[in-house]
Amino acid sequence: MEQPVLFSVENQTAIITLNRPERRNSINQALLTSLYDCVEKISNDDNIRAAIITGNGKSFCSGIDLDALLVENLFDPRGDGTDLPDVFSACQKPIIGAINGHAITGGFEIALNCDFLIASENASFADTHAKVGIHPGWGMTQLLQQAIGRRRARQMSFTCQFISSQTAYDWGLVNEVVAPDTLLDRAKEIANQISAVNQDMLGVVKQLIDYRDTTTLDDAFIHEREGFRNFVKKHLNK
Repeated sequence: MEQPVLFSVENQTAIITLNRPERRNSINQALLTSLYDCVEKISNDDNIRAAIITGNGKSFCSGIDLDALLVENLFDPRGDGTDLPDVFSACQKPIIGAINGHAITGGFEIALNCDFLIASENASFADTHAKVGIHPGWGMTQLLQQAIGRRRARQMSFTCQFISSQTAYDWGLVNEVVAPDTLLDRAKEIANQISAVNQDMLGVVKQLIDYRDTTTLDDAFIHEREGFRNFVKKHLNK
């Protein structure tokens, strides 16, 4: 039986591949359990400095497998109380989403929980929660408006229509759009650039950026300046 998620490491970069191509990488309990385990493996391995999440086949992830929705535990798949946003937010290593095809609803939420996205020209994005009658639970209503603005998020979530990779780029949802056969190579190139920087300071910068999600701009600015003053004091005392 094929593993629902594949995991490998190249040059200090972990590559997580959603691997249910016959179901367009739709989400069931086994896929979530494996995905969470892989993200935690990244967190706990000092030799891994960055990660890439992509999909096997023509889709990144088509969302929740409706056959699994009512019969499998998708919101506490490991029985330990952790859910998708908890696992991703606890990971202090940068995670790049390499979006190779459809990213729909729950699959779109997986993408939104990554630090940033690189998309294939074949990629497309849709929030269909309102169409299929499933309540959002992994950050769609908050992370999408954060990425593209409230009015565009409303349009996507109210109409449940797809946007292309080019529109996603124009709206600031994805950082780059590349040819399908170069997507993974480009994501690896960026991951290698991340791996080459000072890892201690990378962690600090990531935490500072993420801190802004929990507070006001004024408080986040004060928090950064306090950190800088402590940094200077520490190095002046050496």
